Order: sequence, then structure tokens, then C-alpha cells
Amino acid sequence: MNPLVLSILISSLGLGTTITFIGSHWLLIWMGLEINTMAIIPLMIQQQHPRAVEATTKYFLTQATASALLLFAGTTNAWMTGQWDITEMMNPVSATLITIALALKIGLAPMHFWLPEVLQGLNLITGLILSTWQKLAPFAILFQLNHLLNPHLLTLFGILSIIVGGWGGLNQTQLRKILAYSSIAHLGWMIVILHYAPNLTLLNLILYIFMTTSMFLLFNTFNTTKINSIASSTTKSPLLTIITLTTLLSLSGLPPLTGFMPKWLILQELTKQNLTIPATIMALATLLSLFFYLRLCYATTLTLTPNPINHSSSWRTKLNQSNLILTLTTSTSIFLLPLTPSMLTLMS
Repeated sequence: MNPLVLSILISSLGLGTTITFIGSHWLLIWMGLEINTMAIIPLMIQQQHPRAVEATTKYFLTQATASALLLFAGTTNAWMTGQWDITEMMNPVSATLITIALALKIGLAPMHFWLPEVLQGLNLITGLILSTWQKLAPFAILFQLNHLLNPHLLTLFGILSIIVGGWGGLNQTQLRKILAYSSIAHLGWMIVILHYAPNLTLLNLILYIFMTTSMFLLFNTFNTTKINSIASSTTKSPLLTIITLTTLLSLSGLPPLTGFMPKWLILQELTKQNLTIPATIMALATLLSLFFYLRLCYATTLTLTPNPINHSSSWRTKLNQSNLILTLTTSTSIFLLPLTPSMLTLMS
């Protein structure tokens, strides 16, 4: 892609998210989300591959539906209350519509159907943008509306997302689909606690972005998109293979890694709110996600290569290039658990 076109698209991505961040008018927020969607579509379709075209079409139709529903919710609220300010939304119908629209935008269950298929048709770098940056603008709206939305509906969507994210990833062999279901499960944790402790949602979102960025960059470094071919990573870089193992375990939420921090704090807060049954369901549903993370760990570090599975092998060249972003994200994904009190104080 032309560097000038690429810089314009990246700038538009930043502009759309920034407009949504600073906006308090429904039309301005809708405009920011539309700029964001229009900017990523050329990045998604740049491969000129039928799967990329299919993924781009699905993404466009889904985001157009969510944007139309969002605009309809804002118009309904303005009709009922006489104002366009996002922080003054008191109409229950508008609150429900905006919850459904934002759930469709970020891929919450039961509106998750598009995310695995879209992510499967993209390359790893574009998938990274879709899984991280594209979540920021909808969450900015959710943070502004957290005291106005129905907490029971948010809890229902969150628990469904955790169960679907764990269940859907069990039988997958494509790494991008596994990361998509992992994203759905993590989004469920963020949504459940949004009404009761928005600071924990923000903490979970930041750590999710770091851990997901690490995984996409590691898979991109190994140039692998399937479980069958990930076993050859040990011959390319044993150190990066160990980092991949620990990052996967951190994504699963095992102590003493960073990913344990948000799950621990969220379960603690839900218990304080006398929501022990949802907390128990969430903790048990996480075991489903843990299974496919451990399956990936097994394929990465304990499977010898070459193996009897028929697949095209990649060149086993050593990786000598340094990557500062990968170093920072992996370090953050693994070593932040001792800083939990400081991060909680900073988020409060």
C-alpha cells in the first residue's frame, strides 16, 4: 500500500477514536465511529484475497447495522427528552438500544457471530488493530453511560460472552479464531463489572490490549496462523517460544502472571456486591478458555517438529531482528501482578 494512503488511513483511525473520546453529542459520537469504520476497511481489503473481501463485507454490514441502531437510539432519546447530550440519557428504550448497538460493535455475545469470521480473513497486523484499537471508541461511550445502562442486561451479556468465548474456542485450529474467541471472553469480564467498578473495566481493557498485542506480534514473528505449524517456533527462537508460553498462560488468567490480576479483582468486587452466583459462573466458565490456552501451550512447547501432521513447513531461519514493541508488551503481559495495589490506586 502507498505510504501516503497508509498514513492517511492510520490518521483517520486516530481521528475517529479521538472524536468519540471527546464528544458528548450523539451526532458527533456517531460521526467518530463512522470515520473509524471507514478508515479500517481499506486496511482489511488490501490483500485482494476472497477471504479478505468476505471479511471486509461482513465487517462493513455489521458495523453499519450497529451505527444505524446507535443513531436511532440517539434520535429516540432526543425525541423523548428533547436533548442530544449523551450524559443525559434517561429513556430506558434508548438505553437498551445503545447497549445492543455497542455489544454488536465490539462483538459481545449473543452478537458475536461476526468477529471470528472477520478476524479469520485478515492478516495478523490488521487483526491486531481490529482486536485492540477498534474496541477503544465503543468503550469510551460505555464508560460515559455506565451509570445509565441496565446492569442486569450488561451482566447477562457479559456472562454469555465468557461462556461463548470459552466454548467456541475449544474446537478451533486457526490461531486467529482462537484469539477472536479469547477476545469475546475477555470482553465479557469487562462488561460484567462495568456498572459496579468502571476502574476495573479500564484496568482489564488496558491489560487485555497489552496481552493481545503480544500474542498477535508473536504469531506474526513466527509467521504462523495454525496450531499445526506453531510447533516449529522452537527451532526459530527458543526464547520467544518460552515468552509465548508465559503470555498464553497470562491470557488464561493463571497466577503469578499479569492476567490473573483483573480476574481476581473483578471476582472480589462481585462478591462485595453480593453477586456470588454470577462470580461463580464466571470462574467456572473460565476453565473452558483455560483448556484451549493450555492446548496452544502444548502445541507450542511440547510438540516436537517435524511431526506426522501434513502441512507446509516454513523456513527455519533464526530471528535476529529486535522489536521494542514486542519487548514492552510481553514484559507488561507477564510481570505486572506485584504492582496490583499501585495500579488500583492509579485507576481509582
